Amino acid sequence: MSIYAIGDVQGCYDELRRLLDRCQFNPQVDQLWLVGDLVNRGPQSAEVLRYLMSLGSAATVVLGNHDLHLLSVAIGTRQPHSGDTLESVLNAPDREVLLDWLRQQPLIHASQGYAVVHAGLLPQWTLTDALARAAEVQAVLRGPDYRDFLKVMYGNTANHWQDSLTGFDRLRTIVNACTRLRLCTARGEMEFSHKTAPIDSPSGYQPWFDIADRAHQDTVVIFGHWAAVGLLLRPRIIGLDTGCVWGRQLTALRLEDRQVFQQDSLTRPTIGDL
Repeated sequence: MSIYAIGDVQGCYDELRRLLDRCQFNPQVDQLWLVGDLVNRGPQSAEVLRYLMSLGSAATVVLGNHDLHLLSVAIGTRQPHSGDTLESVLNAPDREVLLDWLRQQPLIHASQGYAVVHAGLLPQWTLTDALARAAEVQAVLRGPDYRDFLKVMYGNTANHWQDSLTGFDRLRTIVNACTRLRLCTARGEMEFSHKTAPIDSPSGYQPWFDIADRAHQDTVVIFGHWAAVGLLLRPRIIGLDTGCVWGRQLTALRLEDRQVFQQDSLTRPTIGDL
């Protein structure tokens, strides 16, 4: 059995299938771990969701910010952004099946010494901490009152973790860390406006994965979300967002030997927010 970790697909279905052919992926024996942002900006979001659903236990995904955006747009609490390409899901005959499957997915997947998360982990969080906090959000998203949370999920406060956080502020902070984090201070104060290369980081902030003495540094963290960083391969940090939807590549990493597989983008880049 091989495990292939795959970067942000964002509706690039044709590239995903070609990439899996390059990997000689066999769903009978192999596993896919996807870092989230399955949908949006690319042309075939519904096809991506249907395919991953069809793989059953052979595919493990975590939620990204674009996936949560789709859920919010679907219930009418958010307006589509310019450049969104969510119509294939929103207008699909199996729309409710796709959306229900999506909101059942976790924020973090952990197995065999790895953790998969869309954006990052706060430096103060151990893996045990992160999984427990992600589980709080997952329980709400999977529950009957998920719409109430989606209505208040957006916002930049609180911008750092405190154990004393409660209610929607607590859940929002967990979501922001798992799906939006790029930069933070050594104390874990998050900065959300920066989206370009780390060299341009504002004073006092660093990429979360460069913070010294991270509490989870005994875990190999696999993430996406930051196309400006691109492919990042360190002993305990793996970044896989190589900007397929922006005209670059979709990347898979076979974990047992760290062999990289890439498929060039077939998608004309859209104008919109990373």
